Amino acid sequence: MNVIIIGAGIMGTTFATLAKELAPDLDITILERLDGAGAGNSSAFWNAGTGHEANCELNYTPVDEEVISVEKALKIHAQFNVAKQFWAYLIEKGAIKDPKTFINQTKHCTIVSESAIEELRLRFKEMSGHHFFEHMRYSEDFDEIKSWIPYIMDERPRHEKMAATVIETGTDVNFGALTEQMAAHAVNDMGVKIEYGTHVKRVHKSPTGRWVIEAENKGKPVQHKADVLFVGAGGGAFPLLKKSHLPFRNRFTGFPVGGRFLQATISEEEARHYRAKTYGKAKVGAPPMSVPHLDLRVVNGKHYLLFGPFASFKPVLERGRGFFDYLSSIRLHDIPGLLNVILEHFPLVKYLVSETFKGEKSMLEELDSFAPGLSRKFDWKPIEAGQRVQIIKDGDLQMGTEILVSKDKTYGTLLGASPGASVSPEVMLRCLEQLLPSIFSKEDAKKKKHEIFPEDDLDTLISQPDRYREIRDAVNQKLGITRSEAQ
Repeated sequence: MNVIIIGAGIMGTTFATLAKELAPDLDITILERLDGAGAGNSSAFWNAGTGHEANCELNYTPVDEEVISVEKALKIHAQFNVAKQFWAYLIEKGAIKDPKTFINQTKHCTIVSESAIEELRLRFKEMSGHHFFEHMRYSEDFDEIKSWIPYIMDERPRHEKMAATVIETGTDVNFGALTEQMAAHAVNDMGVKIEYGTHVKRVHKSPTGRWVIEAENKGKPVQHKADVLFVGAGGGAFPLLKKSHLPFRNRFTGFPVGGRFLQATISEEEARHYRAKTYGKAKVGAPPMSVPHLDLRVVNGKHYLLFGPFASFKPVLERGRGFFDYLSSIRLHDIPGLLNVILEHFPLVKYLVSETFKGEKSMLEELDSFAPGLSRKFDWKPIEAGQRVQIIKDGDLQMGTEILVSKDKTYGTLLGASPGASVSPEVMLRCLEQLLPSIFSKEDAKKKKHEIFPEDDLDTLISQPDRYREIRDAVNQKLGITRSEAQ
């Protein structure tokens, strides 16, 4: 069977690697617009890099009056645990030599000011009672919080009432480095072909039932045919879906959101002083991916601090593509949905427009509001983040990701954003189960799936503490994630 994948980012590369592991006879080709794997939104500084485990992101535990919902947090944490199983398998297999090339242990912290302390207390009570978050700690003690996240507390007045939580076994993930290594393994050891510099313009079905992929490679027209097509091209998935003639294409429109970060290079000693990702509380009207956070990042052995993100409204599908690409992806039937989002989410639209024009001085002021005095401690510079395209489905704006598979199981795609990369192995496993169900009926594939994922059932991980701990401890050991006895 001939399978074509559009996009050599974290999603497409994970899909290809998993598919070849489970069904080695598949003929797989990846078509990538850029010149390397993981060079788009998966790359180190285009992606926030948090291993999303719901350890510290308040938007994953929404509060309605005094009732807090943890269901989304539980699902994301379980999905990340499945992701870690896949990465541990790649290390054990030797496809990735050293886990520190892409994953590094980093405290995951949440900090709030006085107005949100009760909410954080409630969150801690609900979450720490579940085995996923049993090692979470809570404090309102200034010195204890400072010992966790010194750069945020060093110049903060002691009278300022704050509260924080910490989980010591969080991670920082360089998804660009992970994607590069997976792609090299897929090509060199598994027979996957990757054609770089190939910009797919249109996909449509031929009378014979095969998918025809029309593209340009270095300015020259090229054409591919596929029995099965998977589009994992980030924002670029929207215009291809629109041109596919699939019946569900009219239900979806893209809502683009850009972003920037402040970045500072720091020494290894300074990184040891602050080994954390610390999330605060989002502004009213801000999108979920705009929750302020100060992150330690490890990229190619160097250490950085990132603060942001500063959202922006840019009507483009991906960095490097223009406004007309986005405009050409919109159909007349999409306009009512776009207008509905603008009207229903006007505070969000207003916020995005205002953030777009925020200058470096204002960005540094926000940093100092989050971590007093930190703007003077390091040499900060604004950098562009990746471009996200959120889903408008049936006229309503949606956060998160959605798998779409055609009725005949020949076309699959992934739309949306966060938590995205962090849960890519679990999401791609589900996509494979829907798009290529026949491979899972074979005994060899069943054994290989269990070898890669000793436990991929989210409900089991959520409901069976002993099984979860068994899996967690085994994969953490392979990934170099440790917990001290004091924790």
